[in-house]
Amino acid sequence: MLPETRLSPLDAAFLAVESPTAHMHVGWAATFRPPQGRSAPTFEELRDHIGARLSRAPRYRQRLKRVPFGISPPYWVDDEGFELARHVVPAASDDLGEAVEASMSEPLPKDRPLWQISVAERLHDRRIGIVGKAHHSMVDGIAAVELASLLLDPGADPDSPAADPWHPRPEPTGAELLIRASVARTWERLRFAAGAVEALSSTKRLARLAGGAGSAARALADAARPARTSTALNAPNSPRRHLGTVARPLAELKLIKTAFGTTINDVLLAACAGAARRHLEARGEEVRPLKAMVPVDMRAAEGGPGVGNRISFMFCDLPCDLGDPAARLHAIREQTASRKRAEQPSGGDALLRLVSQVAYPLHRLASRVVASPRAFNLVVSNIPGPPEPMYMCGCRLDEAYPVVPLADHHALSIGMATIGGGAFFGLYADRETLPDIDRMATALDVELDALLVEAAARRAPAVGNRVRKPGRRAPRHVAPPAAVGAG
Repeated sequence: MLPETRLSPLDAAFLAVESPTAHMHVGWAATFRPPQGRSAPTFEELRDHIGARLSRAPRYRQRLKRVPFGISPPYWVDDEGFELARHVVPAASDDLGEAVEASMSEPLPKDRPLWQISVAERLHDRRIGIVGKAHHSMVDGIAAVELASLLLDPGADPDSPAADPWHPRPEPTGAELLIRASVARTWERLRFAAGAVEALSSTKRLARLAGGAGSAARALADAARPARTSTALNAPNSPRRHLGTVARPLAELKLIKTAFGTTINDVLLAACAGAARRHLEARGEEVRPLKAMVPVDMRAAEGGPGVGNRISFMFCDLPCDLGDPAARLHAIREQTASRKRAEQPSGGDALLRLVSQVAYPLHRLASRVVASPRAFNLVVSNIPGPPEPMYMCGCRLDEAYPVVPLADHHALSIGMATIGGGAFFGLYADRETLPDIDRMATALDVELDALLVEAAARRAPAVGNRVRKPGRRAPRHVAPPAAVGAG
């Protein structure tokens, strides 16, 4: 059981930037293959299965309670009226795309825990569909995968979960929260001041402080560097959403990474740059570099897992103006390597910590400025998941596409989840602004093919050998995770 805890400044930022046309939930759309030789689970069985696992994710039974006068971010408190049936619901359609659109186009009610799972008991192809969403103030993309995996098992026949003795804590009064927030704020400022005094008394600590300030300043300069807004990607939002999907074996991305001496994240960014170039050309829009905000997981640096957001950021210019796929990948590699040498992710984290010291109302204003289209054109996120095959109620996880939320005046975000040997790309778009997002998903698929051709040419044993172009792959058709290998 989690005690009442105050929303962190970063978590609170995702509440601040939400609007009627920008629903700040992260999520996923997954499919499962029913077990052979036995009947598939019913909706009721799936709902009971999820309910039995909630003791592993205590935040899923907490809701937000505001602090009087808005002097502090809200607190997480136990929901005394928690009802599983309000959070695990039948999907609106037996078509996965339509189920995603119906779920993701609606905001999460703020009077209850900020998550919902829609279950399609039978899709058209007889698989089971799951569409999950949780507010970004509750989890980041990495934590969303971790929380989703709490519903999953590494085997088809897991042990029954232990009995769940959960009883909600009594809800604190507004006056109690006001006192807690005031005391917490005072202690934070004292610790901040004490840390500064301690740093000034030690040469080593002072050097670390100066280095941190320098990386934070560089991160601020990069964040302040204005993006040239795109009429295709930065038009006013509608509340309607759509998810374009691409599925590839992770081994293919690893082959490209090895051939070019880059990272999987570089391959993702290069493929996105190529797909955006094709999309802008098709729309008749000027092709120029786009500024992407790239979330960076800070769990390893901070030590261990945890709920809430444990991310920083760096920015990367997607070289859409370059016509050659290999040239785009080389340009991305140079950029990301340079930003890592400059410790931009750590600088972004330090900047976020510094912003947390300002008054809460000003923090909310800063959040909206940072999320504006002048700061970046789109988000591109790499979300690693479990490498082994996973199951739910004996049904094998087949595909899992991520949903990365859209702030106002942002029509596209791209996430890639690597799960069980597969790489699953979710192109999350405003349905009104980018109605042809499935064409961009196809363009991303084509870009990966082009990079594979270049990678194969680099690995060819002799000059002049013909390199066969990989066969085209349609979105949502990838071999089961075990078949594509763990890379």
